[in-house]
Amino acid sequence: MTDWIARLNLDSPVGRMMAISLGILVVATLIVGVLRRAKPGRDFSELAARVRSWWIMASVFFAAILVDARISLVFFAMLSFWALKEYVTLLETRPADHRALFWAFLAVPIQYVLVGVNWYGMFVLFIPVYMFLFLPLRLVLAREPRGFVRSASQLQWGLMAFVFGLSHLGALLVFPEPLPGAGVNGRSLVLFLVFVTEMSDVLQYIWGKRFGRHKILPEISPNKTWEGFVGGIVSASLLSLLVRFLTPFSVLETLGVALLITTVGFFGGAVMSAIKRDLGVKNFGAIIPGHGGILDRVDSLCYAAPVFFHYVRYVY
Repeated sequence: MTDWIARLNLDSPVGRMMAISLGILVVATLIVGVLRRAKPGRDFSELAARVRSWWIMASVFFAAILVDARISLVFFAMLSFWALKEYVTLLETRPADHRALFWAFLAVPIQYVLVGVNWYGMFVLFIPVYMFLFLPLRLVLAREPRGFVRSASQLQWGLMAFVFGLSHLGALLVFPEPLPGAGVNGRSLVLFLVFVTEMSDVLQYIWGKRFGRHKILPEISPNKTWEGFVGGIVSASLLSLLVRFLTPFSVLETLGVALLITTVGFFGGAVMSAIKRDLGVKNFGAIIPGHGGILDRVDSLCYAAPVFFHYVRYVY
């Protein structure tokens, strides 16, 4: 309880981050209200739904960050589980795949237990090596060769992106201390990563809506433009300086790391857009009003989290 209260202290990096996030959400809510009054004939319902959803998501996320690390890991495990579920729900699976699917979902808690006990060697090998070898074998035992390659590929890709990729958020959360900087720890690093990545997504959307002219990947994601891409990642990288206190980075390093994770996050979002195009859906789900599914909100993190984690681990 004492640790939880200490993290709320505005002198702590997490407490300051909460204050900044609250300020941004209040400003966004006021902007929606002003727009509705200034232009009553226009429909701002989608924008309002997005802002309301951000209030809920921010509240849930900070609650998960503030509690005991074990409970936080359970939250991230549930995030991976739900993302994998949204993905699998959209696939055309065979009856022969059902037992392999059971083992794929069982891999989620195992992966996070490995994070929790800080077994780094097995954490980075369990899914890319052992589940990679085991899942095709389980499919073979179902004795149905037709559709085998497709099923094995789909399951292995889902585990890599939505479990292995996202589990780096948990690994970052329990990152060994001490780190340079007052109050800098795994929690603050997670907040930095999520803030910069999500702000990049939001700012790319805003820049693209306002100035977008030149499509960057029209066959994959028609709404993504070069203007949105450049404007979003540059703006988010500059904003990262506002939350540099969450990290052990210098000013130049903060800008460089932010540029790295926003660019990688963009590619992550593009890959997920290609998956949705292939599956013929607009969103992975509808659980978050204005945003789609959980996976639609964490798609960039599937790529950004591993890159950021291994950068921090290598350097610090």
